[in-house]
Amino acid sequence: MTQAKIRQLTAEELPEMRALNALFARCFDDPASYAEKKPDDAYLRALLAKPHVLVMTAHVNGVLCGGLVAYELEKFEQARSEIYIYDLAVDAEFRRRGVASALIAKISDVAVARGAWVSFVQADYEDAPAVALYEKLGIREEVLHFDIPPMGKPAGQRS
Repeated sequence: MTQAKIRQLTAEELPEMRALNALFARCFDDPASYAEKKPDDAYLRALLAKPHVLVMTAHVNGVLCGGLVAYELEKFEQARSEIYIYDLAVDAEFRRRGVASALIAKISDVAVARGAWVSFVQADYEDAPAVALYEKLGIREEVLHFDIPPMGKPAGQRS
């Protein structure tokens, strides 16, 4: 196991956030979403300053090797919240060395500190390593996911 240094980004760490987005683009093979329409500094700073936005980075020997973006969702049915892990990625050369588990452990610490009752994450069926990791850490639920475009936009159009 590699000992990764995990920390939460602040609103002043824009270069690190941009580096994390570049890592997500590589790991998810999705430059269109993460690299083509980069938000400006004011947008990123404001987003990172929001208390419900949680961004964790992982470094090994000073190298950014992974990261996680999560959102704390406050609930109406009870006075509690959930942590939704939206993006989680580890660079290929650092996989299977405990980095993803360390990122999840850190967000779990944040969840406990905030009184969240659960953290959850989605995975694609074909992403066997992610599914195996999440099954080791949590309870699997079979659900359907639907993207619903804003009214007036045709289905499939998101920009």
